[in-house]
Amino acid sequence: VVRQIAFYQFERRVHAARREGELTSGQLGEMWIDVQKESLGDVFSFDDSYRAYWSYIPHFIHSPFYVYAYAFGDCLVNSLYAVYQDADAGFQDRYFELLKAGGTKHHSELLKPFGLDATDPGFWDKGLSVIEGLIDELEATS
Repeated sequence: VVRQIAFYQFERRVHAARREGELTSGQLGEMWIDVQKESLGDVFSFDDSYRAYWSYIPHFIHSPFYVYAYAFGDCLVNSLYAVYQDADAGFQDRYFELLKAGGTKHHSELLKPFGLDATDPGFWDKGLSVIEGLIDELEATS
């Protein structure tokens, strides 16, 4: 999720800067590095070759601003997993029905059988609680 949000932040900066004029590869590389540093913090260091890494991500050219879908999907799956952890025996059948639907239904319709509503802040809290539990587990091992 963090990576996808960083991609989105990069795209926003690029498009905002482009409104002011043409951008050089150096400017694009600088924006890329700035966003990565903000996203990942001081624990990572980036060499000069990483300044061009943005150009390896086809979404920026072929599907602008599409990366939100990955972050949304990650969060949705975490919320669904939270329901699974407390679910009754019928969860598996409902889950297989969701998978069978593929891309034929809106996410709101797919989530109804699980009692989930992505417009409810509690939906996102469920998913974040899964991540929080994983972080707690990791911290307990160190």
